[in-house]
Amino acid sequence: MRLQLFILLWCVIVDANAQVVEKPNRIDWQGQMVGWMHYNQDNPYPVYFGGRFIPQANYTVDLSLDRRLDFEASANMVGDVGLQIPDSSDWNGKVSPYRIWGRYSTDQLEVRLGLQKINFGSATLLRPLMWFDQVDPRDPLQLTDGVWGGLMRYYFMNNANLWVWVLYGNDNVKGWEYMRSNRSIPEFGGRIQAPVPLGEVALSYHHRVADSRHLNGEVAEWDKIPENRLGFDARFDKVVGFWFEGAWVNMNKDMGELTNQVNLNIGLDYTFGIGNGLSIIAEHLVTSYDKKAFAFNDAINITACSLNYPIGMFDNVNTIVFYSWADSKWYNFINWSKQYDAIALNMMAYWNPDDYNMPLQGNAENLFGGKGIQLMLVYNF
Repeated sequence: MRLQLFILLWCVIVDANAQVVEKPNRIDWQGQMVGWMHYNQDNPYPVYFGGRFIPQANYTVDLSLDRRLDFEASANMVGDVGLQIPDSSDWNGKVSPYRIWGRYSTDQLEVRLGLQKINFGSATLLRPLMWFDQVDPRDPLQLTDGVWGGLMRYYFMNNANLWVWVLYGNDNVKGWEYMRSNRSIPEFGGRIQAPVPLGEVALSYHHRVADSRHLNGEVAEWDKIPENRLGFDARFDKVVGFWFEGAWVNMNKDMGELTNQVNLNIGLDYTFGIGNGLSIIAEHLVTSYDKKAFAFNDAINITACSLNYPIGMFDNVNTIVFYSWADSKWYNFINWSKQYDAIALNMMAYWNPDDYNMPLQGNAENLFGGKGIQLMLVYNF
């Protein structure tokens, strides 16, 4: 139904403006093809081979010099096979829409409708405002599922901006969520971001109705649990870049220790004048689930650090390390990437605890618990 309504709206808008356009409409075809090999001797299937194809079409209608309609449609076709040589194998695959949206834009206004990516905030590695996406900072492709809905962004002349969104029909768990949304009830929210001396600050809000029935009795089962989120983030640049980002999530029903969730992040970044430039990002996250808001009875502390160094024109080395203070465990990742025009090669290695327990939602094709390596070849056309 969502796809049919979107296609109908697309056709109506294009037909209504067909007589206004003086320039020819433009269709651009592009895409991404990815292949990888993954080895981890501790997995049930130590060797994995996989591939992904994301074809994308963009259609642009120029209404005037400062008004435009544009559309994007792309699909996510992915498959892999796990091998336990010579005994067994495990095949998986799926085809799903990746992005399907239409957008009306001017110099100061953008209105986008459909299956789209929505993300914001100042943090990079440990993001309290990861409300609608699942981007893993270690993923070189930065892939994430989209959400169905509408988004309006207005940009003021003083560089402030206002966001308003309405989501509908999204019943998958997103970001930090542990309960699905009730897909029959719309979600809504907004964000205001304003410049201040040395940086910018922003306030975000989101309301949805959650559904806990799929958790099979792990918590109280309700089909309608009103939930409110309040987020605040600020970023400043003075010698170093530094930021604060926090989010409070409140359930309007008694969900025990899961009634309130608080995530707080502080971070900084700086580029040292060493060789071609060594960039560092460091963040610390405090997250807590409590019956009473801001109780911090069993807070979890995680520290993350990312180092990035370009080697010449085509090579780059990036390493990301997480440290969990609760169980004194390290999570280590390194990626050496080589870029040749439209082709990129990523050679990744990780050394993580076998009982992987990080509060991150990433792509299963990229990272697992334990120790392993992954080679990934990417072709963009």
